[in-house]
Amino acid sequence: MALKRLPFRDPRTVARDIPGVLDVLFPRLSGGLVAALNRDAFYYSGLAPVPSELVEQSQLQKAMLFELSIARAELILSGQAEPEWPKCIAIALKRQSRHYDAQKPEKVEQCDQKVAEQAALNLVEMLRRVASRKGSQIERNPVIPGMGWIASGTGDFAIGNVLVEVKHTDRNFVAGDFRQVLMYWLLKYASAIEHNDEIWTDCLLLNPRRNSGLAFNFDNLLQSASSNSNRVELCEALRSIVEHEIVRR
Repeated sequence: MALKRLPFRDPRTVARDIPGVLDVLFPRLSGGLVAALNRDAFYYSGLAPVPSELVEQSQLQKAMLFELSIARAELILSGQAEPEWPKCIAIALKRQSRHYDAQKPEKVEQCDQKVAEQAALNLVEMLRRVASRKGSQIERNPVIPGMGWIASGTGDFAIGNVLVEVKHTDRNFVAGDFRQVLMYWLLKYASAIEHNDEIWTDCLLLNPRRNSGLAFNFDNLLQSASSNSNRVELCEALRSIVEHEIVRR
């Protein structure tokens, strides 16, 4: 059977586009484990979910709508109390265009602004509470190192030794969410070994749309999701996979 080189993949999309790669590494990351993890989800006091009826009023694609909210949250965190919407749109469009065939919205309606604003304010408050508790700064777009045919990329946020990934959905966190951050961690760990860098010890999944969060320790999840492999074994297994740079057509 013919073989071909894999094109470079953004680490954000590896778990989605080539799930088999991570299924080999994390065979136990199934419905049962994911359901157990979600039982530890929590809510932030004083914050409210974005009303579903308000989200449904929006005519924007949901991915663009909530990318708009992340862009707005980042601008607020940078010191802009009331960011201009055209600037938010430009940032959101640039990011969406990296992964999707995104198109610039003709107009951002008032209902769009309300959804993006509430989700952004929820996210800002969530991040600030974590940063205050840990005594650390909020890092935007932490670098995710590449490996083989996996290109380098960026995550959403990091606070000290905690990687923060943001999801705006109307459901619980799913296996793909955990695969994504586990891939980030393995790539970071592989790079840290070579360059003697620090690694993230924990992860925080945030859903500002639902006002929910889920925190876990990477080592614990690595052991639960794999066949009791340790971090070194998993890192070497990933390196073995990506260094072949081939896939069956």
